[in-house]
Amino acid sequence: MEHSDENSSEYKENSLTLTGAVAMGTGVMIGAGIFALTGQVAELAKQWFPLAFLAAAIVASFSAYSYVKMAHAYPSAGGIAMFLEKAYGKTALTGAFALLMYFSMIINESLVAKTFGTYTLQLFNVGENEWLVVALGVGLLAFTFFVNILSNEFIEKLSFFTAFIKIGGIALFAIGGLWASGFSFENTSSNQTGAGPGEFLGAVALAILAYKGFTTITNSGGELKNPHKNVGRAIIISIALCLVLYMLVTLAVGGSLTVDEIIKAKDYSLAEAARPAFGDYGVWFTVLFAIVATVSGVIASVFAVSRMLAMLTDMKLVPHSHFGMPGSIQKHTLVYTVVMAMLLTVFFDLSRIASLGAIFYLIMDIAIHWGVFYHLRKEVKASSLVLITAMILDVVILGAFLVVKAQADMLVIYVSLAGLILIFLGEWLFLHKNQTGD
Repeated sequence: MEHSDENSSEYKENSLTLTGAVAMGTGVMIGAGIFALTGQVAELAKQWFPLAFLAAAIVASFSAYSYVKMAHAYPSAGGIAMFLEKAYGKTALTGAFALLMYFSMIINESLVAKTFGTYTLQLFNVGENEWLVVALGVGLLAFTFFVNILSNEFIEKLSFFTAFIKIGGIALFAIGGLWASGFSFENTSSNQTGAGPGEFLGAVALAILAYKGFTTITNSGGELKNPHKNVGRAIIISIALCLVLYMLVTLAVGGSLTVDEIIKAKDYSLAEAARPAFGDYGVWFTVLFAIVATVSGVIASVFAVSRMLAMLTDMKLVPHSHFGMPGSIQKHTLVYTVVMAMLLTVFFDLSRIASLGAIFYLIMDIAIHWGVFYHLRKEVKASSLVLITAMILDVVILGAFLVVKAQADMLVIYVSLAGLILIFLGEWLFLHKNQTGD
């Protein structure tokens, strides 16, 4: 399909700084990570949930190696889509694996949107109302659309401002919680029901979602100043910052609540953890920072992933239809992204959304490592040992997570399998049709 210049994707070189990229990466990571996933991870890892976040950071660090090497060699506004094309060519594998990343990020946006709704309701005495949560989540996604049609400079300034607020606020919450608990973790350690190895690894799979936001930085490589160096720097800084925050927060939550209490309030566990130490004021304080974190997280995620889909469209790896809409492809992909995130927000609960995101992301991550190892490691000067280690870690964690989900919630397995079949089959049919000219 041919497009005029006015309908092509638009990227502005040198429109993002290193600070802005770090703010965007941490914005996505913190929004999805500590607020949305603490209770989900604790449900599987039990008293070991802080260690699950630490283990996930180690896995994410090995994963980041491939992305940093590729970003230094091939900085691109398409990020992961371009990396996959370098490894696999313009094939169905490239399109399908890139779409797995795209959908995992949409799932992430839905996860954070519902987290926004869940935490916001803690300000009001309305109990647990799923439809209000959904309405608030959909409203946030609509707001995100309007913010993302503004300039890159505005989004960067907003990301930096909100990143500063939420990092400072979360640090205060964590330090205050630790101080109030007397740096004691008896609440967590007193729980006698431990997690088995499989459950712990399953928890690590979910906790990885708290770090995978670093991949959004690669999608802005074509717009980042000095991308050959700054993409890698932004990724490393973002992971390190989030690790410190996550460890402080999980230890503070573990000092305030028992594992059973964390699981009971798993969709708003940080707000509940603030209550014993700070009372209602602490809850309001935590909820306000959760709102800032989730809003900025969704904005940053939509910004990056809509550009990735625009790149896939420019590469003619996915079909595109204007549906009568004016404007550029980039504006169209923004609409598609927000609408699909809204649908997930309406029809899936937090646990299942997180599970789908973990499965899709880990499969895509393995594909990235294999592509770099098999096709590009000499070209990008990557270590075979690090790449193999990253693949083994992903495979072990994904396998354990699938076993845990098969025992507890087969619907997640069925939906994941159906999604994989549709993505790979649809991509093959699309490319086959284009190549044969039918």
